[in-house]
Amino acid sequence: MIKKSTRHAKPSAESGGDASAPLGEVPVSNRAARALERRAAIVEAAMEEFIARGFAATRLDDIAKRAGVAKGTIYLHFKDKESMFEELVRIVIVPVVERLTALPPPTGTVRELVETFAGTFLKEVINTRRGDLVRLIVAEGPRFPAVADFYYREVVSRGIAAMRALIELGIARGEIQQKNLARYPQILVAPAMIAVIWQSLFARHAPLDAQEMLRVHLDLIFGERRTT
Repeated sequence: MIKKSTRHAKPSAESGGDASAPLGEVPVSNRAARALERRAAIVEAAMEEFIARGFAATRLDDIAKRAGVAKGTIYLHFKDKESMFEELVRIVIVPVVERLTALPPPTGTVRELVETFAGTFLKEVINTRRGDLVRLIVAEGPRFPAVADFYYREVVSRGIAAMRALIELGIARGEIQQKNLARYPQILVAPAMIAVIWQSLFARHAPLDAQEMLRVHLDLIFGERRTT
């Protein structure tokens, strides 16, 4: 019987291995990288499943199969389907909101900044997977209040706060005459939400020019643009 040696051979510099790690063990940095890759694959698979099946009908087994991992692997990263959806919102939608709400103070008119805000939203959300997620929340949020509450905290409340600040600035500058608008900042970006919902329900019957609708909407709030 051959006795196995308890000594570990050290990888050479040419092998590119981690000399501090015992033979047969994956370096910590590599394990962490692979874990991140698996997590990203799970989140990507979750997005596809949620969009295809809806939140209620999506099963962790289907997500695991699409991601190419064992179901147990999902629980190494997420405690349940809700936490997975929250991570998806953080990755896919929250960065867009953060960019929009971090816009610098306007050097031009408040209307121009609102147009930039809403235009960016339309471009990055309405015809993208982000828009599919927003429509999913609108459709299934009432059945899953925890998901709707999370979306409100992370996305909606930030957008409302940014819109209210812009409205108050517009009122102070005399660009907006209707002072009560500050009480209902949702009105300012209503065309963007209408466009997201319209796109999935009625676009095949009556295509909507969201940018033009936004222009008309802002004319109602700020007054029509003067032409020279």
